Amino acid sequence: MKKVELFEAALCCNTGVCGPSVDKNLMLMTAAFNTMVKNTDTFDAYRYNLNSTPDAFAQNPDILALIQQEGNAVLPILRVDNIIVKSGDYPTLAELSEFTGAYFVEQSSNACCGDSTTNCCE
Repeated sequence: MKKVELFEAALCCNTGVCGPSVDKNLMLMTAAFNTMVKNTDTFDAYRYNLNSTPDAFAQNPDILALIQQEGNAVLPILRVDNIIVKSGDYPTLAELSEFTGAYFVEQSSNACCGDSTTNCCE
């Protein structure tokens, strides 16, 4: 089983829909992690928020050292199978696919089954 961990800065929520503007990257990560957790049996996926789960940061020497060296600007940090694969920004879905071996795509909001020329939703 592949272990995927996302260490994030202090956030009031992990969905990206709180506050005055929606953070698309947070929404994509929420959807991707929900998919890994709920819809597959090949991932152990965890998200750690500096505000609500500070122990996760303190208990991981590589994460703690990186933050101490570079400050909070290094967040978010994505670690796959205990190897830091990206820091300083959320991964794109293409990067997440590359890092995990799973295939992530952004769902189109205007076609329920990916083909707007058919009436598959009716």
